[in-house]
Amino acid sequence: MNYKVTKKQNNSARCVVCGTKNKFSLNTRFYETENGQLTCTFRTEDWHQSYPGRTHGGLSAAVLDELIGRTVCIEEPDCWGVTVELTLKYKKPVPTEANLKGVAHMTRNTRKIFEGEGQILLPDGSVAVEAWGKYMKMPVNQIAEGDFVHSEWYLLDEENDPAEIDL
Repeated sequence: MNYKVTKKQNNSARCVVCGTKNKFSLNTRFYETENGQLTCTFRTEDWHQSYPGRTHGGLSAAVLDELIGRTVCIEEPDCWGVTVELTLKYKKPVPTEANLKGVAHMTRNTRKIFEGEGQILLPDGSVAVEAWGKYMKMPVNQIAEGDFVHSEWYLLDEENDPAEIDL
C-alpha cells in the first residue's frame, strides 16, 4: 500500500546509519507518512556484510534502533530518544547490495519515556527483522556535545525524495 510522505527528517554528518559524510554509512533517509508512521530507505553494500551476501545483524539493529528512536519526533520534533532497551527478532537474512525499507511507530508515550515497534522490509515486502524498543526522552544539548544541531544535523533536499512510500 502507498502512503503519502508528509515530512522528511534530518540527516547527520557522521552517523553510521544516516551519515552523509561517513563512507561506511547506510545513507538512510527517514520519512514521516500520512498514517503516522516513520519509514526509512537505505542501501546495504558488500562492506556491511557478516557472512557473504548477508548484512551484519548489528547494522540491522542500528537501523531499527534509530528508526524507532526517531518516531517520537513526529509528535515532539525537539525531542530525542536515548535507547534504554532494544529487543530484536531476526526472521530472514538481510541481503547486501540491496535497497531496503523500514517502518516504525510509537506504541506508548509518557512524559519521560516512549516505546515503539519497527521492521526492516525486504525488496519483496516481507519482514526480515522486527524490533521493540524503549527510549528516554532528552533534549539534544544533553546528548551531543558542541554545536551538533547547527554543524552536523541538517535536512537534505534531494531530487529523488519520494512523494509516496510503498509498504
